[in-house]
Amino acid sequence: MERYREDAIGNLESWGIVVNSFDGLERAYLDHLRKELGHDWVWAVGPILPAEGDGSAGPVNRGGPSSVSASEVLTWLDACPGGSVVYVCFGSRAVLNQRQMDELAAGLERSGVRFILCARQSSRGGHVAAGDIGEVPEDFEAQVAGRGLVIRGWAPQVTILRHRAVGAFLTHCGWNSTLEGLSAGAVMLTWPMGAEQFVNAKLLVDKLGVGIRVGEGSEKIPEAEELARVLAESLRGDLPQRVRAKEISGAAQDAINGGSSDKDLCDFMTCMDEQRRSKIQTF
Repeated sequence: MERYREDAIGNLESWGIVVNSFDGLERAYLDHLRKELGHDWVWAVGPILPAEGDGSAGPVNRGGPSSVSASEVLTWLDACPGGSVVYVCFGSRAVLNQRQMDELAAGLERSGVRFILCARQSSRGGHVAAGDIGEVPEDFEAQVAGRGLVIRGWAPQVTILRHRAVGAFLTHCGWNSTLEGLSAGAVMLTWPMGAEQFVNAKLLVDKLGVGIRVGEGSEKIPEAEELARVLAESLRGDLPQRVRAKEISGAAQDAINGGSSDKDLCDFMTCMDEQRRSKIQTF
């Protein structure tokens, strides 16, 4: 807690603040920061994402070991209709316990939807009790053969989300995943696991209107039948959250293509240069 306190004080005392967000997403909160700090040196320069490419570089070749190669993932997605796939991933730290995994697997099986499940097998300080790391049920992959792809290890998340076949994202609501899902225009199915993820989930569902609540950590684990219903519902083309998600995606693209984030980045560099020159003159 002392470390977090020191970080917060350091942020407040800093010359300026640069955040990975954009005006169309968090304008009210950015304005609040400026008001509380007493100055306008708050710049939103996001979403900061790997550039889109031809699949031979960038986000495809990032990350660590995986049970499925990026090319296999893309080939699988290419065979799916547009907007027909739910991508399920809980980030690089969170690991499901066995009850969470069992309900998730049962919900995916009963839903009948196409999906990609990124299943982590270990934790670097995640949110599960020691010895309670959920394993994918032994017969699960056989039961969902043809419509489900399980990736153990690292998944090329940005590439998956950008694919035309992906329509929804079941996520732990970490900020990187939140921005990646929003930028891709996916309906966000929220299941926060810890830290600020609960606040991010509230932003997605209550403020932005792009998300549907699924669960909360290990306290609110969705039952398989209800999860199956939500998964199927999330792929509907006329879903209000889908319409709103496309609007937010457009705003994200506009921000980094000559819009607010580009302007904030230029302003930040100008202010930095002015500060540098003033220090030189002082010396």
